Amino acid sequence: MNQYQQGYSASELQVFKQLLLERLEKANRELNFIQEALSRKNDNCVETGIKPLEEVPDTIEKENLSVLVNRQRRYIVHLENALERIYNGTYGICMVTGKRIDKERLKIVPHTRHSLEAKRAKEEEAK
Repeated sequence: MNQYQQGYSASELQVFKQLLLERLEKANRELNFIQEALSRKNDNCVETGIKPLEEVPDTIEKENLSVLVNRQRRYIVHLENALERIYNGTYGICMVTGKRIDKERLKIVPHTRHSLEAKRAKEEEAK
């Protein structure tokens, strides 16, 4: 049996698609919020002419916000890739084992490409 025969039904995929779209919308809102906060930090530094010693906490906060922006962008890419897998018929299939990923796992981590079996094997390998 090939991986496409093991996939989810069209109605199940529709549920996952809706979940992914909701998470994508929320992730984009959060990204915009973080980017606005970072922009305000940058504007405040320019406007206030902060002295070097006072810049340290501000710099750390800007770096933290930049890390959050990058993390959020990666998450959005993962969500978009999962939507693409729905469209091309490979969603819900573990890329390591070729088996169907458990529905409960996909509800929690809808962008995953690995079954629990593959994830555990990878963790054991890393030990």
